Amino acid sequence: MRSHPDLHLHPLADPLAATTARGIRAVLASLALLSAVALVQAAVAAWSGSVALLADMIHNVGDAATAIPLWVAFRLARRKPDRRFTYGYGRAEDLAGVVVVGIILVGAVAAGVEAVRRLADPSPVAHPWAVAAAAGVGFAGNEAVAVYRVRAGKAIGSAALVADGRHARADGLASLAVLLGAAGSGLGYPIADPVAGLLVTAFILNIVREAGKDVFLRLLDGTDPGVTEGIRRAAEETPGVVEVSSVRVRWAGHRMYADVNLAVDGMLAVSEGHAIAAEARHRLLHRLPGLSDATIHVDPAGGIGVMANASGTAPHAHAHAPGPHGVDADHSH
Repeated sequence: MRSHPDLHLHPLADPLAATTARGIRAVLASLALLSAVALVQAAVAAWSGSVALLADMIHNVGDAATAIPLWVAFRLARRKPDRRFTYGYGRAEDLAGVVVVGIILVGAVAAGVEAVRRLADPSPVAHPWAVAAAAGVGFAGNEAVAVYRVRAGKAIGSAALVADGRHARADGLASLAVLLGAAGSGLGYPIADPVAGLLVTAFILNIVREAGKDVFLRLLDGTDPGVTEGIRRAAEETPGVVEVSSVRVRWAGHRMYADVNLAVDGMLAVSEGHAIAAEARHRLLHRLPGLSDATIHVDPAGGIGVMANASGTAPHAHAHAPGPHGVDADHSH
């Protein structure tokens, strides 16, 4: 099919390589910093016998370990789509998010078991001020990692990386609980240390809930309704669009895809409908920076295709007509 002479083409400049590289940098930098924090805390926990600091160290090790599946997922995301994985390998990132949630849960169980054991038999913590200092290191390191991960995750649209950043922030708060436990032990209340360990466990379990909610929402093709509404508004504002009958959005890792059904004047030529679809796609890709690609389907206004798609009771009749430079529009016949 010849392209319309006034067609506003949008070359599909896929930012995947840049966003994936940023995700990998965030993962590796946070892995290095949290590993250093965990080593400091492990040494002080062994020296002092603080169960709260041990729980915090275990949690920090788990937090550092979550960088490994994320790194693997970001590496896989670099692969091009093929005949078997036609959308690419972005789903590996969502699966890595599930692994992250699982690692956090295991850390919660381990910390809770040790805290309960020591609660039944509390003992004084040696060198409580060293424990407090190590907890302060834990807070500072986790907060730095949290800011970096959340900022990078939001910038590239990675739910798994944002969840991991929130996990690090809760780790920082848990480190403050350890600091309070050490202070209580130093003041002659040895039970304060295992109680602080239980507080750490509660923090971890809350993060499991929050992170799991976000990760599984993406895994089940859920999305923010505001994003769907933004896509609908951008499509409706395209000249020549009579109606937007449906909008579907899904994520694959940090790539977002949209599938939009438009209705146009049924008396238009196929080339004119194609031009409207291409312009709608162009507007979507420019207005929503996180959108990786959009497929536009075109039906005649009032035709069976629009009604069928709106109700979901009949198949959408169309013929596929690929356009140049990544423009991909479908037209009813």
